[in-house]
Amino acid sequence: MRIECPFCGPRDASEFAYYGDAKRRPETSGSDVSRQLYEAVYLRDNPAGRHEDLWYHGGGCRSWLRVTRDTRTHEIFGATFAAGEPS
Repeated sequence: MRIECPFCGPRDASEFAYYGDAKRRPETSGSDVSRQLYEAVYLRDNPAGRHEDLWYHGGGCRSWLRVTRDTRTHEIFGATFAAGEPS
């Protein structure tokens, strides 16, 4: 699988580390932080199909990326984005 890094261009997937869902993580303040973190880590969906992932380009520019990928075929859809950029 090849991933298009917005900074380095197309690269082999071996340069990247997969870090899970690209969804927003819960805040670490408030009275129910333990419950929110538990739900974010253990009670998440495991979709079959199109999904937005978070990847780290450790073998290159060391940037965090959002990648839309089919979890069944590993096909990547459209452009990849830096983790903090809007789609």
